[in-house]
Amino acid sequence: MNEAPEDTSSRQRILLATAEVLALSGQAKLSLSEVASRAGVSRPTLYRWFASKDDLLEEFAAFEQRAFNEGIVAATAGLRGNARLDGALKFIVAYQQSYSGVRIIDIEPEAAIRRFSRVIPLMRSGLQRLLPGNDGAEKAATAVRVAVSHYIIRGDDADQFLAQLRHAVGLRS
Repeated sequence: MNEAPEDTSSRQRILLATAEVLALSGQAKLSLSEVASRAGVSRPTLYRWFASKDDLLEEFAAFEQRAFNEGIVAATAGLRGNARLDGALKFIVAYQQSYSGVRIIDIEPEAAIRRFSRVIPLMRSGLQRLLPGNDGAEKAATAVRVAVSHYIIRGDDADQFLAQLRHAVGLRS
């Protein structure tokens, strides 16, 4: 007997609402009632998906990471060599420039720094896979630090940001 597929639309709405609430109040003051309200679900529905605030925050981080990874895959699909690397760099710039989500660095710098310690190695290893040669690790690490700097001190010059990333990995535009 086949079971009906589980409805994940409530879960998705909860995760999207979490971004909104985090942007307003940060992690320390995150209200599950506010998340449920913005998601248009009851608190019992929220607790059906996420047993605690910590569970919600953990899954939200994974949700954001999956969205970023899927974006990189889409931006580099069908590309090879330097074009693939450049596609990834362009995606990083576009993602960061258009990302209107959580700016946890502005609300809770300590939480952002903790998150960076988890995210930076993931970003570095993902970018390193696109970099040939013995110095790929150093190039990837430098590019990630440039991206983090642009996140911390937000700028509006996407072309300059992309030029800096290209320079960090040794890619000519």
